Amino acid sequence: MNVVIVGPDRGLGDALSERGATVTRIEGVASGERLREAGIETADLLVVTDVGEATAVPVALEANPDLRTVVYAPDSAPEFVRGNLDLAVHPDVLSLDAVADELANANA
Repeated sequence: MNVVIVGPDRGLGDALSERGATVTRIEGVASGERLREAGIETADLLVVTDVGEATAVPVALEANPDLRTVVYAPDSAPEFVRGNLDLAVHPDVLSLDAVADELANANA
């Protein structure tokens, strides 16, 4: 499973790596160019951990319509992106291991 994480890792990258995922991280602005450089076109999963970078979701889906999209952040995803999400999780609601297990098993 290939995963692109946009924003601070919050430990999820390591947890997914431990479950066999290849993880690429983007910190800062997740432009279309940076998403392509991170391999979004062949990625299985996009995880946004900074809702300020939520525009990465529609941009990534344009490059890869089969991509699963997840927001894992303490803030709510903006309205314009909610319809494009497969999952939104607040880090205080589910444990890091539970989220990593769910994401890894869903792509197995």
